[in-house]
Amino acid sequence: MADPSSYRPRPGDVPDSPGVYRFRDEHRRVIYVGKAKSLRQRLANYFQDLANLHPRTRSMVTTAASVEWTVVSTEVEALQLEYSWIKEYDPRFNVKYRDDKSYPYLAVTMNEEFPRVQVMRGHKKKGVRYFGPYAHAWAIRDTVDLLLRVFPVRTCSAGVFKNAARTGRPCLLGYIGKCSAPCVGRITPEDHRDLAEEFSDFMAGRTGTYLRRLERQMTEAAEDMEYERAARLRDDIEALKKAMEKNAVVLADATDADLVAVAEDELEAAVQIFHVRGGRVRGQRGWVTDKVEEVTTGALVEHALQQLYGEESGDAVPKEVLVPALPEPVEPVQEWLTGRRGSNVSLRIPQRGDKKALMETVQRNAQQSLALHKTKRASDLTTRSRALEEIAEALDLDSAPLRIECYDISHLQGDDVVASMVVFEDGLQRKSEYRRFQIRGFAGQDDVRSMHEVITRRFRRYLAEKEKTGEWTDGAVPEDVLADGEPVTDPLNDGEPVPDTLKDDDGRPRKFAYPPQLVVVDGGQPQVAAARRALDELGIDDIAVCGLAKRLEEVWVPGEDDPVVLPRTSEGLYMLQRVRDEAHRFAITYQRTRRAKRFRSSPLDDVPGLGETRKQALIKHFGSVKKLRSATIEQIQEVPGIGRKTAETIAVALARAVPAAPAVNTATGEIIDDEEPDTTGGSSGEPVTAGPPDERRGQEP
Repeated sequence: MADPSSYRPRPGDVPDSPGVYRFRDEHRRVIYVGKAKSLRQRLANYFQDLANLHPRTRSMVTTAASVEWTVVSTEVEALQLEYSWIKEYDPRFNVKYRDDKSYPYLAVTMNEEFPRVQVMRGHKKKGVRYFGPYAHAWAIRDTVDLLLRVFPVRTCSAGVFKNAARTGRPCLLGYIGKCSAPCVGRITPEDHRDLAEEFSDFMAGRTGTYLRRLERQMTEAAEDMEYERAARLRDDIEALKKAMEKNAVVLADATDADLVAVAEDELEAAVQIFHVRGGRVRGQRGWVTDKVEEVTTGALVEHALQQLYGEESGDAVPKEVLVPALPEPVEPVQEWLTGRRGSNVSLRIPQRGDKKALMETVQRNAQQSLALHKTKRASDLTTRSRALEEIAEALDLDSAPLRIECYDISHLQGDDVVASMVVFEDGLQRKSEYRRFQIRGFAGQDDVRSMHEVITRRFRRYLAEKEKTGEWTDGAVPEDVLADGEPVTDPLNDGEPVPDTLKDDDGRPRKFAYPPQLVVVDGGQPQVAAARRALDELGIDDIAVCGLAKRLEEVWVPGEDDPVVLPRTSEGLYMLQRVRDEAHRFAITYQRTRRAKRFRSSPLDDVPGLGETRKQALIKHFGSVKKLRSATIEQIQEVPGIGRKTAETIAVALARAVPAAPAVNTATGEIIDDEEPDTTGGSSGEPVTAGPPDERRGQEP
């Protein structure tokens, strides 16, 4: 590992001007390329205290052995040179997008004497018009098959074309009218090229002209009583309309635009692009990348635009590019795009209307692409085995942890504190073993005490199961898990009924007699220490413990002052991250459920003997709990099924209950009255304001 100070240039040697810089390793290989508005200021950021650098940046500067730079005139030139060098050197620490497939295009070879329509992949060729990309090649062939009725352009290969010309007999498409047969001279080269131009214009979105022309010809044929020709033109019109339906209108103003969306997590990012031409989605493509360097969403967008338009020019660069976040600064990128197109290009974030709605669709596609990529990666047996081996090696375990349990704490500003336990066996989720906890040992917010309580409760149950099977002879057995008189509820699931899928063959709840080889907690040193202390107090010393801190993806182990830093390309780190994220999802879902249940609670819930039917009857009769609270006993008795004694009990319960504070419309400051009837069947009918949206550690995935 190199010391960055050994190759740090003197500040006076670095120019204060735009440029591109390259970091090289000891073998002179380029490992990172970057651009800067001021080379002096940017390079100074790399040569500071290593403790202040992001772990990925720290890894890069300690791998490098030298740095060099090239001065350019403008930021636009820097952007162009950066793209060229990334393409040339393929540096390991740069963001590199990779296509998750080789996308096919519909191509028209206008550079040939007789243009040909075909499916093409790979690098684009000069003189060929491309449409797409499409998700599947069969989608292109279906579209072409429909259009050949109206535009019978050549689709055969060069060999088939030459053989037909030699023999004087066209191929089958020539006989059935789906090729104009230029190979045997049925059409001149000039007329065939015009036909190919019309085909290209139609694919480019100029559809109205051809539809109107065909409709006019159909009408004229019908008036001349040429009914067979009119019927053929009618079928041609239907074929064109069917081809158009394959690309539904999404933007009514016939916009030409590309929409770029990004979905990301700490380690990877997925990019999805929708190509809209003439208001219709003409193509879609996507990439997935490893986030080797620390980058913002705007920087990811900039890298995506470089790859998307780096080798394009003219109309291939649309007039409008819509993105989720703008690069910083945005002016050089916009100027670069304008130069590639040859006219002004608008780069912006959609704020409202159809374009914003379509951007949300593209964003959902990006999220699904990232989720699918992770699912494919996790489902591979070889990859899972390697991940478990890497975890065992990093944590110095005797064997691969075939069963991993992960715990997470969730709350909202100290209220509704809950915990989750998720189980992975052989690297795959085992949802039937998931459990959730309500923290009962204390009130308020304390993640460390909460973690200690959860680990204690779970493994006390484990010891009790070993006691019952005779595998454990020491330690006290908690009363709530004794075999005799055990209720058909799960003590680790807040006493709620256990689903049939979580019961043994005899109908009793499944036990925790099978311990994990590794306990993972969501957190750093304090949470790890709490979990280890809980196991030590129970006398358990054969279960490993680690924690995954979300901010820097560091792995903490008990008793160590420094974390275990797994390589960012490690499959073991990816599996730990996936386990941690699943525990967080499960915990926050339960916490939200409990919060919603608490908000829906009603003073009527405390009235003994009052079931849901009579609660609903009371609310329906009075309209709200507020009106019910002000009613007399005689008025309450008017409700069917409510007698004098029950009415008195209801009145007493409502008198004791403290009315909820009025809800406030945060946009207007208006106090919202609760005159609306309650239809939830058990809710108080009094409006409440939802809790703050900034739940701990973000939103649910």
